[in-house]
Amino acid sequence: MATPGKYNTLSIIKIVDFGVYLDGGDLGEILLPMKWVPEGCKPDDEIEVFLYFDSEDRLIATTMKPVAVVGEFALLTAKAVNEIGAFLDWGLEKDLLVPYREQNAKMVEGRSYLVYIYSDPQGGRIAASARLERFINLEPADYKPLQEVELLLWRTTDIGYMAIINNKHEGMLYASDVFEDLERGQRVKGYVTKVREDGKIDLTLTKPGYDKIDEMAERILELLRDNKGYMDLNDKSPAEEIYLMCGMSKKNFKKSIGALYKQKLIDIEEGGIRLVK
Repeated sequence: MATPGKYNTLSIIKIVDFGVYLDGGDLGEILLPMKWVPEGCKPDDEIEVFLYFDSEDRLIATTMKPVAVVGEFALLTAKAVNEIGAFLDWGLEKDLLVPYREQNAKMVEGRSYLVYIYSDPQGGRIAASARLERFINLEPADYKPLQEVELLLWRTTDIGYMAIINNKHEGMLYASDVFEDLERGQRVKGYVTKVREDGKIDLTLTKPGYDKIDEMAERILELLRDNKGYMDLNDKSPAEEIYLMCGMSKKNFKKSIGALYKQKLIDIEEGGIRLVK
């Protein structure tokens, strides 16, 4: 069955002057306007489309790609605000409504907001909410240590950043493990380090394990080659200085130079590290 607010692969039933009609199953025939019809389409061809309701509340198909779909979180900009609510730009011709009851504070035109896109259970209409806590999955997570995940930065705390994991759960990025500027609403790749007994999830931006260390060790070797075989960094250098020059945490820098030293590829001196000739 076709689902509004999601991507659907639907078959062409018939072609008309103003577009093609797609088989929406229980939802009936759904129009894909001519401006979005791929060239050379014919009846029975299948097309991947996004389904949403147009300004007249008719279910319509498009090949345009919204920023996010129903069931996902996204950072969107308010294009207009009126007596109904705020309307956010999500990449389609019709803007996305955030009713006043779904706003934490009255939204302002031109500002960006982190929202969750949902389908109204009563009428099926697609809307958004800034009250994110209601949409975080509180069921126990089954993530594995070292598992790669998609993170959406949610908010800052005294100890780091809360992030939304795979559009479902929340987890913590500790400030002590972050060595780059992060912004609310930014999407980044991350890794699960631990799922605690209380259900809380610890995260990192750096892939744990030897593969990552090998990658970072190679980066250090390249930097040494580019700097005539010497860098005035060692395991006692400030973390900020290490990140600025090498783009990695002090912990990973120490592991990497330790591995390079054991392989007799570098010497660790009092003032820095030197490439072995």
